[in-house]
Amino acid sequence: MSNISDSGLLALQAIRVKGFAATEVVSESVALSEEETLKILNEFADEGKVIYRENQAMWMLTPDGRSYGEKLLASEVDSLGIRSEIDSSYKEFLQVNAGFLVLCTDWQLRPSSEGSDGEPVINDHSDSEYDREVINRLVELDNHVQPICAALKDNLERFATYGDRFTYALKLVLDGEVDWFTKPMIESYHTVWFELHENLLSTLGIDRASESSSE
Repeated sequence: MSNISDSGLLALQAIRVKGFAATEVVSESVALSEEETLKILNEFADEGKVIYRENQAMWMLTPDGRSYGEKLLASEVDSLGIRSEIDSSYKEFLQVNAGFLVLCTDWQLRPSSEGSDGEPVINDHSDSEYDREVINRLVELDNHVQPICAALKDNLERFATYGDRFTYALKLVLDGEVDWFTKPMIESYHTVWFELHENLLSTLGIDRASESSSE
């Protein structure tokens, strides 16, 4: 049975993974009512671990909140004895990460009509054959990342949604909704990928800047 994380950890992690988050988004991650979630967030705010941006209606971590969250994450994986399992999934993720970044670039830019001598141009998605080839590569990559998501879910419940979120974004891309490949600020495939990457890094206490590549 998958291990369920503490509500406070889930709240801080939801904000960290997304960068900033509305109360309803944190509530969904914590699986509590908005009223119960607000109580947790307000307690963290009183402790100086989060701040609420009124103009954006978003919660953000303070440096102290980020540090405290990292301690909770480390304590969780070590107390459960699953650090090696999460690390194994992380290493498998890294094996496909670079390929995904190339895919995103290929989706946003396509070869110039001038051939190999020309600079790539913005992909306006008018070349259906080109788009189909890139999407087929995304389908192949998804076949590799889904088992990683399943393994993570088996260890920690807070990783449970990633597989389904990838599936949903991929379905929309296959249906011709081009934004759902890389567009920020929606649950695009890239958005979900970035959040999974950040979740893995923070869970294992790894600095993103120490990696050879990032999104």
